[in-house]
Amino acid sequence: MTATTAQASASIPATLRRLAPYLREHGWRIGISLSLLIAAKVATIGVPLSLKAIVDHLDPRIAVLAVPIALIAAYGVLRLAGTLFGQLRDTIFERVAQRAMRASGLDAFRHLHALSLRFHLERHTGGVGRDVSRGTRGVYNLLGWVVFNIVPTVVEIGLVTALLLRELDWRYAVVTLVTMAIYIAATIWISEWRTAGVRAMNEVESLSNARAVDSLLNYETVKYFGNEDFEARRYDADLRRYEDAAVKTENSLAVLNGAQALVIAAGLTALMAMAAAGVVARQLTVGDLVLVNTLLLQLSIPLNMLGFTYRQIKQGAIDMERMFALLDANAEVRDAPAAPLLRIGGARVRFEHVSFAYDPQRQILHDVDFTIAPGRTLAVVGTTGAGKSTLSRLLFRFYDASTGRITIDGQDIRDVTQQSLRAAIGIVPQDTVLFNDSIYYNIAYGRPDATRAEVEAAARTAHIHDFVLSLPQGYATQVGERGLKLSGGEKQRVAIARTVLKNPAILVFDEATSALDTRTEKIIQAELAEIARARTTLIIAHRLSTIVDADEILVLEHGCIAERGSHAGLLAHGGRYAALWALQQQARLAARVGTESTAETLP
Repeated sequence: MTATTAQASASIPATLRRLAPYLREHGWRIGISLSLLIAAKVATIGVPLSLKAIVDHLDPRIAVLAVPIALIAAYGVLRLAGTLFGQLRDTIFERVAQRAMRASGLDAFRHLHALSLRFHLERHTGGVGRDVSRGTRGVYNLLGWVVFNIVPTVVEIGLVTALLLRELDWRYAVVTLVTMAIYIAATIWISEWRTAGVRAMNEVESLSNARAVDSLLNYETVKYFGNEDFEARRYDADLRRYEDAAVKTENSLAVLNGAQALVIAAGLTALMAMAAAGVVARQLTVGDLVLVNTLLLQLSIPLNMLGFTYRQIKQGAIDMERMFALLDANAEVRDAPAAPLLRIGGARVRFEHVSFAYDPQRQILHDVDFTIAPGRTLAVVGTTGAGKSTLSRLLFRFYDASTGRITIDGQDIRDVTQQSLRAAIGIVPQDTVLFNDSIYYNIAYGRPDATRAEVEAAARTAHIHDFVLSLPQGYATQVGERGLKLSGGEKQRVAIARTVLKNPAILVFDEATSALDTRTEKIIQAELAEIARARTTLIIAHRLSTIVDADEILVLEHGCIAERGSHAGLLAHGGRYAALWALQQQARLAARVGTESTAETLP
């Protein structure tokens, strides 16, 4: 066995050990299931014994020929008992398997939400979802196949061996055990050889699924560039690789089935020859011959499934490996031990000499230092890539600062719970992504326990209530995947309503009105100013016209604060901010002139 094979084989007990915590609460169910399993197998082994007795009873050489009613009845009862005990075992154990699947899936789901933004930016969402889905299904499959197939088969082999030793002699037990050993060894060896193909199939399937989801999520981009055929060809290339791996894996099944049939046929032939010789020598009865034949054939039924069972177990272990790998992924941002809740007083926000880099070779922020006083508004402007949005990500603690610290009311945000920190902050992002649900659900997501009146009040504040009522389904209107059924401005107003409903002490507007037309922008700006009046507010802006009333404006360049001051002070300074203001005013004037010229040419 190669090192890789040995490692793969070792993964099954390792995986079962990982499952142990999910099974402990169901100890009594497992105990009853095992008891029923043994009872079912004892009844199953009793069937060949009753058949032997019936045959011997009908043999005129050793008994008076008569219909053995009692033995026939016993035969029927044993067959029924074996089936009933097996069904009861399945019924009782089903709750164990389902609960383990549910608990492991929930753990994976919670852990994925606990992982940092960096992890999610580097992973394919479709691939992660597929890994969790297959992993939870693997939990169920592994438990089911081990408990319902492997353990019963082992118990049955033990009972058959003991029965052969008692009823016949050691030679029959030895031949049976040797046959079983060769059969199991051949099955495991060939199945291990096939495992590489299964792994390849999984890898290609995850990749194709991730690419398909990514393509569908970017439906509009695909359409913009007319790349439907390109996406189809790329997806087909993945499917072709999966097809080749699947064909190769399934073709190898013939080798496995052939080897299994050969071993069983050889063992059965040897046993039948020995039993027939015993009958001829009058050492055994015809019933003994039937007993030997029936026992081995009865064993061959679950053993014929051994290859499939082993593959399913290996598949379950492989699927669970990927899910457990996700569970083992390090959460980059963690709560400190016994971290307290954030205590909000005036909601003073302080960035103290903060530096940060997503990658050690690419610094984003350099010694950024500023304070947002309680109830005041600070705006941050700068060119694309200057590090503006990174400030909000650090404030939400999606990442921890490389150096320096961020405090709220004097409390380092690394020392308080993330839940309480994020509960105190509301954000309206530039790129608003909505859940594929109703408008009501998406607004209420800001505070799921809010009343309908509170949800509608938030919608009125964001100037979207009347629009929603004009829709045929009102607040029950479905927004589609990522909110694609709504316009950019409508999505933005839903996001504003959601944040208003949350009612946070600290507000972050990251290009909050970038998707709105000029008229709506002015209306929303007035409302946002009213909302922000009693709150500490951080505005990340591109349009300088939206931040003229900010208490302080920072100009970021290459991650450093290049200028700071009020709108009037920065214009008077004549620096970078003044140059940006002049450039945007020229662009606005040119746009206005263009609009007026177009209007004059219309009939």
